[in-house]
Amino acid sequence: MAVTHFDVTNRRPLADGREFGDVGQYEEVRGILHFAVDPDHEANTRITDIDLAPRNSDGLVEFAADLHVMRPADPAKGRRRIVYDVLNRGNKVMLGQFNSAVNAAPVAGVDAPTEVGNGFLMRHGYTAVWCGWSPDAPRLAGRMKLYAPEAIDRGMPLTGRIFSQFQPMTRVRHLRLADRFHTPHPAADTLEMNALLTIRDQPDLEPRLIPRDRWKFALEDHGEPVEDAGFIYMADGFEPGKMYQLTYTTIGAPIVGLGYLSMRDAVSFLKYGSADDGNPSAGEIDHAIAFGVSQSARYLRHYVYMDLNRDEQGRDVFEGVLPHVGGGMRGEFNQRFGQPSKDLPSVIAQMFPFTAAPSTDPVSEESGGVLDRMSERGAGTKVFFTNTGAEYWRGDASLIHTDPTGQNDVEDHPSTRSYHFSATMHGPGIWPPTDTQAIDGMRGQNLLNSVDYTPFMRALLVRLDEWISDGTAPPPSKHPRVDDGSAVPAASLARAFEGIPVKFPAHIPVPRRLDFGVDPTRDRTLNLPPSSGEAYGSLVSDVDDDGNEIGGITHPDVSVPLATSTPWNLRHPDVGAPDQIIGLTGGPRGSTLPFARTAAERESTGDRRPSIAERYSSRDHYLQLVKEKAVALVADRYMLEEDVERVVEQAGVRWDWFTNGRGE
Repeated sequence: MAVTHFDVTNRRPLADGREFGDVGQYEEVRGILHFAVDPDHEANTRITDIDLAPRNSDGLVEFAADLHVMRPADPAKGRRRIVYDVLNRGNKVMLGQFNSAVNAAPVAGVDAPTEVGNGFLMRHGYTAVWCGWSPDAPRLAGRMKLYAPEAIDRGMPLTGRIFSQFQPMTRVRHLRLADRFHTPHPAADTLEMNALLTIRDQPDLEPRLIPRDRWKFALEDHGEPVEDAGFIYMADGFEPGKMYQLTYTTIGAPIVGLGYLSMRDAVSFLKYGSADDGNPSAGEIDHAIAFGVSQSARYLRHYVYMDLNRDEQGRDVFEGVLPHVGGGMRGEFNQRFGQPSKDLPSVIAQMFPFTAAPSTDPVSEESGGVLDRMSERGAGTKVFFTNTGAEYWRGDASLIHTDPTGQNDVEDHPSTRSYHFSATMHGPGIWPPTDTQAIDGMRGQNLLNSVDYTPFMRALLVRLDEWISDGTAPPPSKHPRVDDGSAVPAASLARAFEGIPVKFPAHIPVPRRLDFGVDPTRDRTLNLPPSSGEAYGSLVSDVDDDGNEIGGITHPDVSVPLATSTPWNLRHPDVGAPDQIIGLTGGPRGSTLPFARTAAERESTGDRRPSIAERYSSRDHYLQLVKEKAVALVADRYMLEEDVERVVEQAGVRWDWFTNGRGE
């Protein structure tokens, strides 16, 4: 077995011994998991540069990762299922998505109590697991990471070209050579004259070169630049909202693809390892589901694309995979000098294929599907792809169910479903409505989207579990389609928003084919910066008369609306680039555009949308309609019965806010 030992650092009752329904108490176990894998084994050879990793005396590659397990204290009451949460930049995400937990990764430190929210995963008996996978994850409180070796060639670290992007929210004179707080890839030579810095206003517009003598590899210290291989400095300052792209030579290549083996082998250990091996879940697990959000979803798309799901013993590890809001992208998760945090189609080489079933790009003449390798060996792993409108407006989500031209639908692979959450943004809606996201200070011109889609996440997890456990087919895919006209070009919707008090985006970026000069496996990029080619046929959902999306699963907050909820929002002038859609980096945020309360108020603002008073005779009338829509979603199996009353209760809170003070 690839796991050599598990150093337990903390073992205690979860949430101070809280009881979770009939399942009872949970235990949480934390520690460091140690691995030693055979670099020549067929299960591992797809990991880029594993052949250049240092080997121990047995010829094995060693690495380690943080591990956190939450398991039923009485295994007999558990569900015998792992839900594995792919960490997002070192952070836990599934407790927010399934348990509606507000702070799943406490900043107070790894020993602080974990917030478990409504306890959904625990009440249903799931074993929750996290394992570090990214070597560049920041070492901040509560975050988990992978401890990976670097590739070594003839006794020396690797050097090579790298391509990075930065987008500040305020005017600054230096930027870290990494996304957010990740570990930077340092410049090999701070005086490199062939390094290129460009600036662009939109990700799909032509860049402008910034002369080399206007910037340097340095950081600002007391108003003066100090040479530093981990920063870039410009005396004129970097403009907020502008997109800067840097091509330079770096030194040192951590083997990022080992993160896939840490995930796979950690879960294999928990499923198949014995108590004598130190397995805290020995004999307790039958099946495992992998879940990831945004970056983590793209990570899972890449995992199934490479078919790394078999361990060294030839056993499939995950029976189910649920990539959420990953759109159509993958990423630099198994690339030399890989930067796993990259999150835009304009900077990532790993794009085509988008669809799970095979399709063909008529421009590049490439053919293939994301699940080709798994299908070839007859793997039965089931996959749900879930997205919000935000990934469609980013330009890549529609490509998971159309051909690259956007002119034809591509039907599901037999092992997959695709679901679109209508009129929602990248994360569950923010309540109460605000124009500023507290986590990073990003501010929109409109209130941020407030639709909480987490009831769909809970239901779809159960549906995926049923599919892999007893073969119960899940509800049909639901998303915008070409054949029924519900999938349309984003720019075509400008007319639909006329008469609604909102500024429609003047420019909507679309992903383009990029020539990175990649090798056939896309594990190395050879042409940096990449050359831009033809645009893909990106589509979004059409909208109704209120401007709310019609394609996909529709939450009662959208089908019985008090506002127009869009997946897009424009940046506020205070954070720069006010003509740019928020979240082209860092997670798209949508808009909440409240209806007028009365006809008189509507007429005074020139709003063509009927007012709340014109739509609903009373609060009770509104809540009855909400309940009817929620019950219908339960019947269609897109929502669980246990969420109906919660949705109605939240609708009451929304009614009070939209009809009364609105935070004024």
